[in-house]
Amino acid sequence: MSGHSTIERRPSPPPAKTPAPEPTRVPAPRRRRTGRLTGLLGNGAVQAILIVVALVWITPLAGLFLSSMRSDGDNAAKGWWTALTDPGQLSLDNYTALFADSGITQAFWNTVLISVPTTVLVVVIAALAGYAFAWLEFPGRNAIFLVVVGLLVVPVQIGLLPVAKLFGTIGLFGTIPGVILFHVAYGLPFAIFLLRNYFAEIPREMLEAARMDGGSEWRIFTRLILPLGRPALASLAIFQFLWVWNDMLVALLFADSESQPLTVALQSEMRQFSSNIGVLAPGAFLSLVVPLVVFFAFQRHFVQGVMAGSVK
Repeated sequence: MSGHSTIERRPSPPPAKTPAPEPTRVPAPRRRRTGRLTGLLGNGAVQAILIVVALVWITPLAGLFLSSMRSDGDNAAKGWWTALTDPGQLSLDNYTALFADSGITQAFWNTVLISVPTTVLVVVIAALAGYAFAWLEFPGRNAIFLVVVGLLVVPVQIGLLPVAKLFGTIGLFGTIPGVILFHVAYGLPFAIFLLRNYFAEIPREMLEAARMDGGSEWRIFTRLILPLGRPALASLAIFQFLWVWNDMLVALLFADSESQPLTVALQSEMRQFSSNIGVLAPGAFLSLVVPLVVFFAFQRHFVQGVMAGSVK
């Protein structure tokens, strides 16, 4: 045996692993009541409700359309819904008689001659003024814009008699240009307010880059502002067209028998022949279907304009 003792080295135990911390659980946000209600009802129930609402909205239109294609005797004897089971009641005789009436056809074209120029003038002037108030610097800009906003609260009834006297003095009373001018004057405050706020949301960097590239204000307005503002312009055009097309108060005062629109002509027919459904029903449906066609034709732009003001 050797005098030196051998020391046996044992391997040290591996260090204990520290348990990994448990992930912190973030409480799930509470669902809103509307989301909870939608989840309870389900997509099928929501679609059923929307279908019911659509039917309630379409039913008067369908009743007016079917009544306009039935004779006075059928309208007086039975309800319009009987035409669904008896299509033999329907004919185009009422529309033939309506378009043969020179007074109604003239009133229809008067409505077109009033509504279209008014809409175009309001949109063009408001677009120019909205761009000026939003991005151009000139003396009194804020004060003038406050005056424009203040005109929004002026009721149209206040200006009827004074403007009628003014138009009578300058020879515009009882004419189509007089009706157009009145609608343009009272449609501009809201139109300028709407487009100015929309144009002001356009990033300033885009306009500065266009100016640095040598673009004039007119070129910036036509090539940049108008394309970007197309949803707002389309929404304004739809609203203005509907307001003017369905107006009767202004036309009743400012238009004479030669320049009266369709709404005044139908009101005159109702006053003279209150039971003549064969004339009133097709005339009312004709007055209703044109705004519907315009709305559905520009529906995509209208929805974009509404959503642009609510979604950033």
